Amino acid sequence: MDITDHLRRFLQSHPPAGRYVVAYSGGLDSHALLHALSRLGIELAAVHVHHGLSPNAELWAEHCQAQCAALGVPCRVVRVEVARDAGKGVEAAARSARYAALEQVLGEGEMLLTAHHQDDQAETLLLMLLRGAGVAGLAAMPAVRACGRGRLARPLLGLPRSALHLYAQRHGLSWVDDESNFDTSLDRNYLRHELLPLLRRRWPAAERALARSAAHLAEAGELLAELAAADLGAAGGRRPGTLSVEALQALTPPRRRNLLRHWLRCRGLPLPDTRHLQRIEQEVLPARPDAEPRVCWPGAEVRRYRDDLYALPPLAPPPATELAWPQPEPLVLADGRTLTMRACTGQGLSAARCAGARVTVRFRAGGERCTPAGRGHTHELRKLFQEAGVPGWERERVPLLFVDGMLAQVVGYWLCEPFAAAAGETALCCDLDTVADIASRGENNDNCPGPRA
Repeated sequence: MDITDHLRRFLQSHPPAGRYVVAYSGGLDSHALLHALSRLGIELAAVHVHHGLSPNAELWAEHCQAQCAALGVPCRVVRVEVARDAGKGVEAAARSARYAALEQVLGEGEMLLTAHHQDDQAETLLLMLLRGAGVAGLAAMPAVRACGRGRLARPLLGLPRSALHLYAQRHGLSWVDDESNFDTSLDRNYLRHELLPLLRRRWPAAERALARSAAHLAEAGELLAELAAADLGAAGGRRPGTLSVEALQALTPPRRRNLLRHWLRCRGLPLPDTRHLQRIEQEVLPARPDAEPRVCWPGAEVRRYRDDLYALPPLAPPPATELAWPQPEPLVLADGRTLTMRACTGQGLSAARCAGARVTVRFRAGGERCTPAGRGHTHELRKLFQEAGVPGWERERVPLLFVDGMLAQVVGYWLCEPFAAAAGETALCCDLDTVADIASRGENNDNCPGPRA
């Protein structure tokens, strides 16, 4: 089948996009994709990401602009800085920088098209196997996924690279060759130039078979995601975004690990490796309800409080110093949360009581006491927090509002007498993004509904 016909059928099988944007490196694959798409009469653009890693990078950018001009396709060159010391290798860092740049330029409802083909899919599956990946990793590259404000599509996954090469020869296309593609010290290049030729000698259809296996694994991954979504809906803890330890322990180990990975993915957190996942099962879930165990890995941590399991980004330590809060300016805390004060009536701090007073913010040091409005008795904050079921790591991050040195409000929880406004009295209401809000920002994922509270 001609590549143009293949692309036409692919695009017709998906909802139309406002514009189609080709990730255009100037190499054979992306040039064949761009050239074939330019014959379909769709609104088309190209984006070339300039990494600056090769001495030829400037020439490649000029080549891409010239080829696009000849096709009548607008071309945008985006320059990126590749973090060479990011700890994940130049190849992975360049890929991360490239996708981040492409995602940023993609407009609402647009579709980004890459030239990944069947051979690329086979290489990805082998790489994932050698890294010990699970089903999600072995599913390799999806044909379509969400990307920024639009979608990313790989319409050529069903075609071998030889089909693209034949198309380029027939149409007399001119492309650039990245010298790094022949550097066999890079894992993917080693597979491409050393291992796959050996496999092909014994199994001529090796790439096609490997790509087919990746498709089967992708289907299995979808079923596992559906199962995890059902479990997520039934295993919610007391607080939004948490899981019930009791519900988790009722599941079989494979099903429990499947749910834990899905839950963390939905919260926008990096997934743990096998060792850290085992620690969650062996150290956190069976711990005493009052032990507050924790397992951490780069970018995430899982904690337990009573029967609830929490997944959080790493928490910065609370400030140790008192913060003056000049009114009416917002107060930005060290962890990025912002305290604001607004006028209200009868439900906040007494405006008269606070007039001309020195307002400061502190965090728990121990021994603080408050008489919650309407309760008539003074209690230690420690007891109040225990009664309200607030985890220890949240307690030390709850802002305490002091007026002329006296505790006036435990922000988000209690107003303290005699600072509470009477019914109908002009008042000041203090607002804050709570720790729970910060922890649950990953819940805003259409494919990952949060567990029921």
